[in-house]
Amino acid sequence: MNLNLRNAILHNVSGNSQDQLEDTIVDAIQSGEEKMLPGLGVLFEVIWKNSSEDEKKEMLDTLEKGVK
Repeated sequence: MNLNLRNAILHNVSGNSQDQLEDTIVDAIQSGEEKMLPGLGVLFEVIWKNSSEDEKKEMLDTLEKGVK
């Protein structure tokens, strides 16, 4: 069985509203389950690919502060 995890995750959230997407993110973070990490990674990939250079810089600044 050849499962493309990235496509499956995107299919599961396709058409979701902002509220639904927020619920998905918050639930994944609050659950603390390792199995949710790939989904968050795919969502971050979408955010990154659709962000301007200024937005990417802001995310990196925030990330750097968060991991210190």
